[in-house]
Amino acid sequence: MTKKIVSSLALASMITGCSIPSTLSMPRMPHITKEKPTITYEKPTPQKQEAFNKAMSQVALSTKEDPRYKKLALDTPEKKTWFKNLMYRLWDRQITREQFVHEGLQKYPDRAYEFNYIANGFQKYS
Repeated sequence: MTKKIVSSLALASMITGCSIPSTLSMPRMPHITKEKPTITYEKPTPQKQEAFNKAMSQVALSTKEDPRYKKLALDTPEKKTWFKNLMYRLWDRQITREQFVHEGLQKYPDRAYEFNYIANGFQKYS
């Protein structure tokens, strides 16, 4: 029905020379895909790895001083690698702070405090 009204207005405007108000145009639907976003990861150079390890150590030490911080259960080599790569991507500005927290909460949904703490720590020590 809305298309008929817009089409009728378009035809009338062509005949009379008037324009259609933009508020009557048909809204476009966003393109929705079900594909997972590609996670890019640029491996560190030796120099960056050294600087990252220093910053990571400082953040890790600071967590011991915070009684609210709870250690994440990184009990498999895959989880440890995932977490280290996630932290590196944040430190190297391959992802934003928000992306870091979002990706972290996908695996550990109840650890918002911890991911925000780490993100803040990298801002301090980088």
